[in-house]
Amino acid sequence: MAKPNSNEADFHSASVHRLRADLAVALRAAALHGLAEGVCNHFSVELPDDSGRFLLNPRGLLWNEVGTDDIVMIDVHGNKLAGRHAIEPTAMFIHAAIHRIAHKACVLHTHMPNATALTLTVDRALDTTLSQTAMRFHGRIAIDPDYNGLALDNSEGERIARAMQGADVAFLGNHGVVVCGARIDHAYDDLYYLERACAVQILAQSTRRPLAPVSAAIAQRVAKQGMGELLQAELFFEALRRTL
Repeated sequence: MAKPNSNEADFHSASVHRLRADLAVALRAAALHGLAEGVCNHFSVELPDDSGRFLLNPRGLLWNEVGTDDIVMIDVHGNKLAGRHAIEPTAMFIHAAIHRIAHKACVLHTHMPNATALTLTVDRALDTTLSQTAMRFHGRIAIDPDYNGLALDNSEGERIARAMQGADVAFLGNHGVVVCGARIDHAYDDLYYLERACAVQILAQSTRRPLAPVSAAIAQRVAKQGMGELLQAELFFEALRRTL
């Protein structure tokens, strides 16, 4: 673990500054794409030094106003280590637990409307055998059907982290979603396309016509193809950086 007096120095280092900038881009992009909800929900990313520290958006700011200097640094126990803003309790409990237990480098938690709408159904999640976009998530989704109230203590954050069972995407019943990845750009790409896939499924269901899923084998093949095209995710994020 990093020594306490090294936190500020590390926070202002070139490599961490770049991570803070990337996190701010992801938050602003999510606001642009309609994935934000007031000043709630959080994005976080670990520092790549195995120190158990991670970056997080602060309490009380809209995502479209978050800049590089607004990002804060905390540890896996929820203690703020650096940054000028306060942190929100549920962010500490959910994100710290997922980083610590599920060992995810980047954790994006939202209540984005279409994905959240599917968590309210008996199926609880996206059908990954429907649209091509949905197929990229085949075999990568976990469902936590047991809504248990606001995550205001360690036990609830830990319960959510364990329910993920190592999956990249978790649908939290009656709540929202968590999307994880090894990098911010890869995770954001999944977040964006997850909401698109959920929106298309809801639109198709609204026609009341029978749906036409593909076989699990085809869905699995498309998922594998998608994981081999991560350059597209990186190019998308760079385009967002230029635009924002």
